[in-house]
Amino acid sequence: MNKNLYLLTLSQIFSFTAAPVTVFLSGIVGSKISPIQSLSTLPISVSIIGIAFGAIIATKLMSLIGRKAGFIIASLVSSAVSILAAFSIMEQNFVMYCIANFFIGIGMAFTHQYRFAAAESVEKSKAPKAISIILLGGIVSAFLGPSLANYSKDIVTTHLYVGSYLSLAILTFIPSIIFLFYKNNSKLNYNEKSSGRSYMELISQPKFLQAVVASAFGYAIMTFLMTATPISMHVMEKMSLDKTSIVIQFHVAFMFLPSLITGNLIKKYGHNIIMYLGLIMYSVTILISFLDQNFYNYLFALIFLGIGWNFLFISGTSLLVLNYKEEEKFKAQGFNDFIVYSIHAIGSLSAGVFLMLTNWKIMNIFCIPILLIILFTILRARNQKNLSEI
Repeated sequence: MNKNLYLLTLSQIFSFTAAPVTVFLSGIVGSKISPIQSLSTLPISVSIIGIAFGAIIATKLMSLIGRKAGFIIASLVSSAVSILAAFSIMEQNFVMYCIANFFIGIGMAFTHQYRFAAAESVEKSKAPKAISIILLGGIVSAFLGPSLANYSKDIVTTHLYVGSYLSLAILTFIPSIIFLFYKNNSKLNYNEKSSGRSYMELISQPKFLQAVVASAFGYAIMTFLMTATPISMHVMEKMSLDKTSIVIQFHVAFMFLPSLITGNLIKKYGHNIIMYLGLIMYSVTILISFLDQNFYNYLFALIFLGIGWNFLFISGTSLLVLNYKEEEKFKAQGFNDFIVYSIHAIGSLSAGVFLMLTNWKIMNIFCIPILLIILFTILRARNQKNLSEI
């Protein structure tokens, strides 16, 4: 593992803790300080919107000042707004808490750029493996963040959860030190005047569109079903919180564990085959969910959902880096992440409402047309060459 890839992986462990901590705490804190109970989930909603907007900000900023400076600034800002979130809880200021979560989302958008920086730190043929290594850091983050947040929640005894965000401030600050040793790729030209092709020209390229659609719609299906799972299990099916927690934990683990082999599988069999496997995993999820709604059905459905997401997200990201020119990379990456996380936001925000209006089985059936869209873009581009091969 080269130095940059090692530093990115280490930074991922600390920086990505913002995501599970936000999922873990924002709804709880929102319910305690929101003046209107129905707005208690607004903080997580604005954090997701922050990720989408942050995708454009991150790529634009780093195209001007480079990866190293961009990542350091993002780390410092994430740490500062975590302190702001802690202060807003002390002040019982819901608006301030939402603003803090929006900027935490922007910070997460910079963290999502780690995978592209990892791909740039190795030869293009090794990009899938590099991206997989970065995502593996998410396993540690998924347990480190919520565990430390829970342990430190009552450090400030008069205000519950202030300590959690102070802990998050420390965790998100650490990458700013790590990135002092990061070396910008010498091949990058941040002052490049030409920004390459237009957005329309980029998406008119079948392979580029395939990469974006696989990542975006694959993410949408995952977050749509994952977000609805606790409500369906605990609220509707009256299963215990312990059982619901086990299902989510296994799901998160299998989102990242396949990263151990996904990069090698893509190198051996190609992007298309791994995308097909991702679609098969999602199809198994839908089938299991449709058969019954007991604990084991939820458990195995969410495990296959996690594996499917991993295959589609890593293959989509690594395919993307093969289909833009050097001077287009920040534009292409920003466009990709804006689309991915905007659709992710729609999936997340609509899940609860959709479940209340329908049911778990119909939600799964609703995902079938989205799978067909992904399949269509793969088939449409299957005989096309990657830009890097032309």
